[in-house]
Amino acid sequence: MTTSFAMQSIILGSPVKLSQSRNGLNQFVPSCYLPRLHRSSHLRVKCMAEEGEKLDKSSTPLTDSAATVPKPTPAPFVKPKPSTNFSDIFSFSGPAPERINGRLAMIGFVAAIGVELANGADLSAQLSNGGLLWFLGSSALLTLASLIPLFQGVTVESKSEGIMSADAEIWNGRFAMLGLVALAFTEYVKGAGLFQV
Repeated sequence: MTTSFAMQSIILGSPVKLSQSRNGLNQFVPSCYLPRLHRSSHLRVKCMAEEGEKLDKSSTPLTDSAATVPKPTPAPFVKPKPSTNFSDIFSFSGPAPERINGRLAMIGFVAAIGVELANGADLSAQLSNGGLLWFLGSSALLTLASLIPLFQGVTVESKSEGIMSADAEIWNGRFAMLGLVALAFTEYVKGAGLFQV
C-alpha cells in the first residue's frame, strides 16, 4: 500500500513521506524524480484584418523558423524649442548673462590694452578721460545685439561651427573677464600702467 501511495504521489507531483525508512529516518521523494511533461511548442498565430483594411493574400504564413519581427525604427530626436521668456533668458544658467558679460569683457580687455599701448594711459585714466561713456554705449549696443536673436529663439549653438564654436566663445569670455580684472588689479598695485616702466 505504501508503494502504490508513493507512485501516485510521484505522478501527481507532491512529496511523499514513506512509512518505512532505513535507519529510522524519514525520507522524501526528491522533486528531480518527478516526471516532466513536454508539450509541443508549435504556436499558430492567425491575423485578421479589421474593417476597412485589406488582407494581403500574397503573403505566406509564418513558420516557427521564419517568424522574425521587424524592429520598429526609433523616432528622430527633436530638440525642444528654446524659450524666449525674459526670465528664462536672464536666469542664472540662461544663455544671456555669461555670454553678454564675456563679449563685453573681450571688447573691454582688447580696447584697454590697445589704448594703453597707443597712449600709455592706464585703465583708470582711460575711464576718466571719456572712456566710461564709450564703455556704457558699447555695452548697450552689444547687449541689444546679443538679445535680439535670443528673443527670436535662435540659439548660439545652432550658429557655431568649427573654430568659432559656442564653447570657444564662452571660454574666451571667461579668460577676458579674468584678464580685465587682473589688469585693473595689477595697475592698482603698481600705481601705473601695465606697460609703463
